[in-house]
Amino acid sequence: MQFKKDLMSSTERIQTLFRYEKPDRVPINMITAGFVCKNIGRGVADAYGDPETYFDAFLWTAEQYGWDLNPQNCPHTVLGAPDFGGDVRLPTGEFEGAIVITSYPVQSEKDVEKLELPDPTTSDRLLKAMTLSRLQHEYGLPVTFVSRSPLTLAANTCRLEKFLRWTVKRPDLCHRLMTRAIDHTFNVMANWAGAFGPENMIVFMSSPSESNQVMSPRHFEKLALPFHMEYHKRLASLGIKRFWFHICGDQNLNLPALADICPWPHPSILSFGHEVDLKDTAKHFPQDIIYGNVEPAVIQMGTPQQVYELTRSVIDKGKRIPGGFILSAGCELPPFAPSANVFAMTKAVNDFGWYV
Repeated sequence: MQFKKDLMSSTERIQTLFRYEKPDRVPINMITAGFVCKNIGRGVADAYGDPETYFDAFLWTAEQYGWDLNPQNCPHTVLGAPDFGGDVRLPTGEFEGAIVITSYPVQSEKDVEKLELPDPTTSDRLLKAMTLSRLQHEYGLPVTFVSRSPLTLAANTCRLEKFLRWTVKRPDLCHRLMTRAIDHTFNVMANWAGAFGPENMIVFMSSPSESNQVMSPRHFEKLALPFHMEYHKRLASLGIKRFWFHICGDQNLNLPALADICPWPHPSILSFGHEVDLKDTAKHFPQDIIYGNVEPAVIQMGTPQQVYELTRSVIDKGKRIPGGFILSAGCELPPFAPSANVFAMTKAVNDFGWYV
């Protein structure tokens, strides 16, 4: 089919949003790791174990589907469990789409006291992440530093179920683990800022363990929210001004508290799961660029026509958001999504996503 011709480059389109102006069309961007590698005939494991292959796969896939590269998401820079001495393995088989934790560094309450900060320069995962960041920088893209929220990273060191029990019985242990998590994140981030310059970075942070499907808004406000505020104090101290926040899952009950503090610089990119209505996000965060939120299950299991119609509905809401809008899946693009369904989102933007 014949697509309309873009009037802006990918960089121009995104930068226009940061000036609170309308671009030529709705930008398309994806949180994706495994899909791009599968798209070029490689395995999902290459997204996490081979940064050169992953980066090349992302460039080809972005060109194929008309995605905007700036910013580019990538696998996590800091992970939690393996950084602190746990073990992980790369995904295998047809149903694994991410790194799998095989052992946690914190097994007991005593282990929390003994947990030491990792060396922020030497772990295998960090070396691979640095290689990917250099590729981004050499290509002229912003360097994307990817972390979890302090609470999610802390839960990743001891197993989520254990961490949630401690939120009730031993919140002091949760606080200690979150302190370790944020200290480690910023020890590593300081190295990235030194290597690439804070002006060339965008920091991506996701918070899946804070979903209301996992914890109550009361625990979110008591435990997680203070660390969000501390996170942004430290981010500002490094001079990093671009922030991308994936507020993962059903966090409807957390949005008022986040909106009250809004500690990030404006505009930031705020990404939401399909469980959150885009109209609500615009009311809570009018100064920010809203990102999302086509349901991943429909992209994976639906027909191309279903994905096309759902994307059209999301575009209709997104184009009305005053702070700006980027179309994406509501979380990571499923690694095994049918190519026709991914194309259906691009076609919907071509048919309904133009501002001019």
